[in-house]
Amino acid sequence: MQMKFYSPLTADFFPSEPDWEDESYNEYEGCPLNGHDLLQYADAVNEAVKKDIADFNGDLMQYYHEDDFVRRKVVSAVPSVEICGNKLCGCMNVELREPLNEGEQAALCDYISGQYSDGWGEGFEQREIDVGDGKLYVHFWQDHDFELKRDVPDMTEFNKLLNRPKKPKMQLIGQDGNIFAIMGRASRLLKNSGQGDKTKEMRDRVMSCDSYQKALNIISEYVETELSPTPAPKRDRGDAR
Repeated sequence: MQMKFYSPLTADFFPSEPDWEDESYNEYEGCPLNGHDLLQYADAVNEAVKKDIADFNGDLMQYYHEDDFVRRKVVSAVPSVEICGNKLCGCMNVELREPLNEGEQAALCDYISGQYSDGWGEGFEQREIDVGDGKLYVHFWQDHDFELKRDVPDMTEFNKLLNRPKKPKMQLIGQDGNIFAIMGRASRLLKNSGQGDKTKEMRDRVMSCDSYQKALNIISEYVETELSPTPAPKRDRGDAR
């Protein structure tokens, strides 16, 4: 018996010939790509995953240390990528001896999430993937809006998750500190990332606040800056090495 668990993929792309005029490009973090963007690199990412998991025969269940029904029922859990709904997605291929109940499936999903965030996925996202026109670093784990979907029976909600725009990144330190200049840079980044509808709301809130610091904090809600909240630390859930 087989099950598949799908999850969103993102990546950082470092072009061989960067466009320094493109404000979405960061010298240290590259250009953010979503699952749709990654379609053109599907073969390269797939081969990179296969090569990486060959080091441990691909089965992440060998690092599952609980002596429970999940251990007894699950034969193997092998990461891969697949195209779903015109997106390249992460896919965990699970082989079962017998069906999992709801609690066991939740425990397995928790383990897979941990492997993506702190185990195998953490190592894989540091692996450089040469795609001809640049280098890719692919993320199976997302700090925000991560979710595993079993077999994706209904693509509607899954596509909403994959299409949810990420906040563009903007550096404050070492840049023009004039609040109007900062607001202008943030507005351009939002428009370039397809979130131009948020620029007026951001400007209105900034113009109505009563302090420079509050203005910076408001802007940091729309673009990711040094003032944006840091995601909570991820729990240690085992390692794949």
